[in-house]
Amino acid sequence: MAFYLALDLGGTKTEYVLADETRELARVRGGTIKRMRTDANTATQNLDKALAELTSITGVSMRSVTRSCVGAAGITVALVTDWIRKAFAKRVGGSLVLVGDVEIALDAAFFGGPGVLVMAGTGSNVAGRFLSGNLTTAGGWGPALADQGSGNRIGHQALRDTFFAIDEGRTTTLLPTILELWQLPDLDSLIGYANQIPAPDFTRLAPLVVRCAAEGDAVAQNVLQREAEELAHLAHLVIERLQRDASEGRPGWVPDLAFTGSILEHVAPIRDGIVQALQRRYPSLKVLPGTVDPILGALWRARIGELLKAGGA
Repeated sequence: MAFYLALDLGGTKTEYVLADETRELARVRGGTIKRMRTDANTATQNLDKALAELTSITGVSMRSVTRSCVGAAGITVALVTDWIRKAFAKRVGGSLVLVGDVEIALDAAFFGGPGVLVMAGTGSNVAGRFLSGNLTTAGGWGPALADQGSGNRIGHQALRDTFFAIDEGRTTTLLPTILELWQLPDLDSLIGYANQIPAPDFTRLAPLVVRCAAEGDAVAQNVLQREAEELAHLAHLVIERLQRDASEGRPGWVPDLAFTGSILEHVAPIRDGIVQALQRRYPSLKVLPGTVDPILGALWRARIGELLKAGGA
């Protein structure tokens, strides 16, 4: 029997799935093994613990694995890839496929085919795959430069709009809610706290923005609407690129759209706002239900790795 190991390697955690040809046998979560985010000893300990847990649950030795696929950001960085290759060579059997985290997310939605994926969690990004198999992205430049529709951006923009509302003489329930969350006594304390270096974690404010918007706060509602529209615009840019590339063979074609990430899974105003904005421009747009699980893209690649290699993917 063949066994396949899939990893979705993040900056704070790593997801693992062990499967056979048809079934998931075990799924575990461990600390990051990304060498840009942690030292070699910690990465080794995290990997060993997760692999031991998979073996304990399934009884399958890691040396029995036929193929592994690791999806990670920074796969062009030697520090990341060299460590992964050496660590797997010592611990896991079979071959190893290393691809970007964006690619496994696209694979989870479109299984190697064309399409557009909007990703929004702590950060955000929009990725598309051409009919040729090549990738393109928009956004994803980090919190200081982009990350439209992300948890960090929602929180930060809500705080900025709260102070703009103060300037305009409007009230917003965001202000007392933020003061309560950060346990600050007054506006002056909030000004100092928000402007400190390093900056506070604005992502923590995102759930408050969603709650205030649901309760009818106009400032919070405007934040979510604007972030959805900006993320939709990035998706529009990627859709246009795919359409131009396919224009000769598939005139009028609109690639399917998929979502992934905690914001798009849990914050309906962002997701719905993206869909509404895009469907005004592309009435025939098909949106995949729910949100995709990127590690399933890594598992798909592990299972058919040799076919992809033979086909030049």
